[in-house]
Amino acid sequence: MYKFNPKELSDFAQDYGFHYNSVDPQALVKEVLSEMEKGLEGSASSLAMIPSYITPVTRIPQGKTVLALDAGGTNLRTSLVHFNENGEAVAQGTNKTPMPGTNGQLTAKEFFDAIADVTLPLLKDTKIEGIGFTFSYPMKITSDADGILMAFSKEVDAPDVIGKAIGKGLRDALAAKGCTYDGPIVLLNDTVATLLSGFATISPDGEGARTKNDFGVEGGPVIGFILGTGFNTAYPEANIPKIKFNSPSSPQIVVCESGNFDIRYRGQLDKEYDSTTKNPGGFFLEKATAGAYLGPLTLHILKQAIKDKVLQFKRADELLAMPHLETRFLNEFTHAPLCAQGPLGSLFAPDESDALAAVQYITSIVTERGALFSAAVVAATVEKINSSFEPYSPVRIAVEGTTYMIYKGMRRSLESYLHQMLYKNKPCPYVISPVQQASLFGAAVAALSKI
Repeated sequence: MYKFNPKELSDFAQDYGFHYNSVDPQALVKEVLSEMEKGLEGSASSLAMIPSYITPVTRIPQGKTVLALDAGGTNLRTSLVHFNENGEAVAQGTNKTPMPGTNGQLTAKEFFDAIADVTLPLLKDTKIEGIGFTFSYPMKITSDADGILMAFSKEVDAPDVIGKAIGKGLRDALAAKGCTYDGPIVLLNDTVATLLSGFATISPDGEGARTKNDFGVEGGPVIGFILGTGFNTAYPEANIPKIKFNSPSSPQIVVCESGNFDIRYRGQLDKEYDSTTKNPGGFFLEKATAGAYLGPLTLHILKQAIKDKVLQFKRADELLAMPHLETRFLNEFTHAPLCAQGPLGSLFAPDESDALAAVQYITSIVTERGALFSAAVVAATVEKINSSFEPYSPVRIAVEGTTYMIYKGMRRSLESYLHQMLYKNKPCPYVISPVQQASLFGAAVAALSKI
């Protein structure tokens, strides 16, 4: 009869190089910082450090109304966003339609016409200060904050749009329909949107919703952090040598593309799993932390545990034959392992609780390592800002993503590691807070950045 043996399982994790105890947190932070510097200089780096050409607003102006657009994988959302007397974003007239190109192939003209059609009704009777457009597809951002589409994903079929400027395409489509709009159109990705939404939703003193500010303190900077299906960070940077940008008083947001960070703490099973993915040889950190990969990676590790006989149960052959395990099913299992449900939990008989414990144990090690990796990237980003802020004006870390929010053990461990890393030598005031409607509110704040 198989007996749960935590030491044997820990040794298994150490031998295959995926135990979190093999990671030096402070050394990892320094490695991330080094890659960030190289990326900013334009040297060879696993971090692209992409300039956004967007300067984050330091104070949300009162009484302004902008048009926010959010093009996601399934839907296109449009909304008028008004900033009230506290600088809070209030969405008005929000509309959701299918993303153009998801119901059949469109030409470039048809694609931009479809966006203009849902935009026009919001422009007719309202004076807006600008348009912010979160476009969640690979873009090359230009110096005027437009975005050149590099590729479509998520089943959007509009190949003629690739290589075209999205903001210009929308402006031209509006003009063809009799609406001459000469204000700013600011393109941004979802990580920048998450960062900017933090300005609208996290108070300068870091205590949740924006509050009264009798001292006029502008607050610390905001970092954008996404831990969902993927992984990314963004932050305001004053010095970007590769584009000859140096502006301490008016930094611009840089998208780190941190999911691609080349972590050296990868073991044999990480490398084996990487070879099975659609993009082998890249996105190493994302493959150890994000929702698209945690389930399949853990499945690969569990299969090796069975082969090495450190995990045994009657229906082990069925797990070995399992082609894929979605992260959501693994999460459901870890939240209620005794329910014996789902593609994983249903494999265990009532008398196999020791094997059940072993699966939970191995999964927890993988999760804990993912939390440690994630915290190191966020800590490095906070340190990269390299400024001193009063305790009541912390660095604000705006977070979006289901892996952070609901994956068992991830948020608790990540925040614990982050605190240890940032407070190891001296107090470092910060607050980490989920943000709601990040893509929409971030787009709205982006529109204000060009006023």
